[in-house]
Amino acid sequence: MGGALLSEFLSQILIPVAAVIGIGFALLQWMLVSRVKVSPEKASSVNNGVSNEYLLDEAEEDGGDLKNAVPKCAEIQNAISLGATSFLFTEYKYLGIFTGGFGLLMFFFLGSVKGFSTQQQQCTYDETKMCKPALANALFSTIAFVLGAFTSVLSGYFGMKIATYANARTTLEARKGVGKAFITAFRSGAVMGFLLAANGLLVLYLSINAFKLYYGDDWEGLFEAITGYGLGGSSMALFGRVGGGIYTKAADVGADLVGKIEQNIPEDDPRNPAVIADNVGDNVGDIAGMGSDLFGSYAEASCAALVVASISSFGNDHDFTAMCFPLLISSMGIVICLITTLFATDLFEIKAVKDIEPTLKRQLIISTVLMTVGIGIVSSVALPSTFSIYNFGTEKVVKNWHLFFCVAVGLWAGLVIGYITEYYTSNAYSPVQEVAQSCRTGAATNVIFGLALGYKSVIIPIFAIAAAIYVSFSLAAMYGIAVAALGMLSTIATGLAIDAYGPISDNAGGIAEMAGFSHKIRERTDALDAAGNTTAAIGKGFAIGSAALVSLALFGAFVSRAAISTVDVLTPKVFIGLLVGAMLPYWFSAMTMKSVGSAALKMVEEVRRQFKEIPGLMEGTAKPDYATCVKISTDASLKEMIPPGALVMLTPLIVGTLFGVETLSGVLAGALVSGVQVAISASNTGGAWDNAKKYIEAGASKAARDLGPKGSDCHKAAVIGDTIGDPLKDTSGPSLNILIKLMAVESLVFAPFFATHGGLLFKIGT
Repeated sequence: MGGALLSEFLSQILIPVAAVIGIGFALLQWMLVSRVKVSPEKASSVNNGVSNEYLLDEAEEDGGDLKNAVPKCAEIQNAISLGATSFLFTEYKYLGIFTGGFGLLMFFFLGSVKGFSTQQQQCTYDETKMCKPALANALFSTIAFVLGAFTSVLSGYFGMKIATYANARTTLEARKGVGKAFITAFRSGAVMGFLLAANGLLVLYLSINAFKLYYGDDWEGLFEAITGYGLGGSSMALFGRVGGGIYTKAADVGADLVGKIEQNIPEDDPRNPAVIADNVGDNVGDIAGMGSDLFGSYAEASCAALVVASISSFGNDHDFTAMCFPLLISSMGIVICLITTLFATDLFEIKAVKDIEPTLKRQLIISTVLMTVGIGIVSSVALPSTFSIYNFGTEKVVKNWHLFFCVAVGLWAGLVIGYITEYYTSNAYSPVQEVAQSCRTGAATNVIFGLALGYKSVIIPIFAIAAAIYVSFSLAAMYGIAVAALGMLSTIATGLAIDAYGPISDNAGGIAEMAGFSHKIRERTDALDAAGNTTAAIGKGFAIGSAALVSLALFGAFVSRAAISTVDVLTPKVFIGLLVGAMLPYWFSAMTMKSVGSAALKMVEEVRRQFKEIPGLMEGTAKPDYATCVKISTDASLKEMIPPGALVMLTPLIVGTLFGVETLSGVLAGALVSGVQVAISASNTGGAWDNAKKYIEAGASKAARDLGPKGSDCHKAAVIGDTIGDPLKDTSGPSLNILIKLMAVESLVFAPFFATHGGLLFKIGT
């Protein structure tokens, strides 16, 4: 069949070098951001060659008060950073307990497969060979789980720290123009993107090499144990997304309903008691939660590909370079994203507001085009010209250019999904403008139009995902689907930079409003935020699309590991699982939506109480009690994240143990088919309502101005739609893609136990 052109020695060097380059580039971006000084003492002299006396004159001309605004800016940034750090540390204490407890459960379940024997066992896929004991697999799977959980938590924490570090700096840079502010926000997002991509790759690479010291030639056991890495990453992502989503949306809904609708004060007005909690929420939900989520997708896609490859000719021939094809794709992705980032920060300058959104969208196009070339290079040098891939008990002969098309189709399908998401959620296009126009007759018609838009927005992404699945499976079976998912995630550093840019800009606008900067500066930060809002929706589309491919690849690996020859939906065992699985996304969404509603109810009551009981609050002569609102969001999110998390984590364990692998395969298929569609619909509905409100507020066109200024009946109807959509787009929708991935990877990790001891109820019946 011929070997790969790239030697194992070079592969062992290139992967960690790419990861180190990514980390180094992230640190460089952080150093450039840190040149913007927030402390008032340092800001009073000369900042990056621009005199603050000039900036002060500009602010005074526009009615601002820079002398007081800069110290306030630092104070607000500190409050947001402390609130976010405090919440994450509290959340991570709970997650630490969960990780320890679930790790022990995992060790017990997997160790019991062969009665905790320390004797070697027959290999699952090649019974002529002997593999390491099940007890060793249990131990190393647990270690991988802990490593994945730790890396996921680290990814979220790093993201939150850089976001809270950069928000005030973006506000201050907005004094010099929208271009300077954009570069600061985008560089900060790049820090998160490159740190996450590089750390995820490096830890996975080091884990594989460390585990290889024990496993030696037993690659089947080695890569089966590595799947714990994906499980650890995704389980932390679930709690991070749900907990952070409940936190941010409880504060957001409370701040909007009382502040905008009842008291008729602007967004991020410092008189609003929930405003600090709202800005903290942007960081713990949209930054930390999102970072953990996309890390989980990357880890699971890599693990799914590695498991299938380990039982194919790559694993049988011990071809390390070909085996590491997924890691080499990710390594190339880091280099491509680095080049792409320079187009936004160094090669082209943003001179006007209208340049912001095209620059961000160009990042997606440039990274996709360059990555297509990069995939071609990696496929030609890292793979043999011909090889075989495991395909449910048979071997499928595949050529290296087949895998090029598999990865490329995933990459381009992601771009299609991103642009369709933008079309349905950006107020530059007719769907959102129609939703805004529906506000003329009140909130009810706004809700009806928004729901219809969400349902309709599912159509093209599903066709794109279906096409990617068909092409990749036809060319390279389940391995093709796994690398297609990796293709969609190969530009994760750029995708995360664009995603993180949005919440950073949102925070910058909030700080500008609270600190009392001029209207001109607030207009600039609003322009940054508006562009970020659209690109955040694109990022959610990528996350959901990749989740569909990842979970299907994991499903295929689970079916293979559980020794299921076919999944026949006409079999009662499978069909009942299919029905239950299709129901789970609705149950999960109900729990998360109600959690946001309950927390928001407490927040609304507290904000109303403060406006009523604190004399001078509306007049601006008294300060609100921000801490109480932060505590309400913190307590609610930590309490309410447990039931949805338990639903997802316990379902595979209960179904697999009591009903067996066939029913569990039905549950996974049902949850995948239902969950992807509900997630796309929920995310796009919420995004459309949000941007319909912003369309009215901006008043950029005659049609928008006809709907009235802020505070008009049309605007209030739009705000109601926005508050309904908040938990859809930032809590339930994004969390659903973790549900379908996490259940699949958990089933794969526990497949040896389910195959041996599962189906207790059916065994009793016989």
